[in-house]
Amino acid sequence: MDKNRQKLLKQLSALDFMAVDLNLYLDTHPYDRDALLRYNSIVMQANALRSYYERMYGPLYSFRSTSDYPWRWINNPWPWEYEFNFKLAGEE
Repeated sequence: MDKNRQKLLKQLSALDFMAVDLNLYLDTHPYDRDALLRYNSIVMQANALRSYYERMYGPLYSFRSTSDYPWRWINNPWPWEYEFNFKLAGEE
C-alpha cells in the first residue's frame, strides 16, 4: 500500500477513534459545550478526509459510500483484508 494511502487511513482512524471517545463522553456529559464543539469539528474533519480518501482510493464502506461507474466496492483489497490495513510504527 502506498505511503499516502497509509497516512490517510491512520489519520482517519485517529479521527474516528476521537469521535467515538467524545460520543461516549457526551452520553454522560450532554451539556459540555466545549466537548460538543470538539466532537462536531472532529466529525466534520473525518467526513472530509473520508470523502477525499474515497475519491482517491475507492469506497471504505459498501453501505454508505458512493461509487464511480462501474461499482468500485468489488475492487481489492477490501477493508478487512490484511493488505488494506496500515502498519503501526515499528512494524516491517
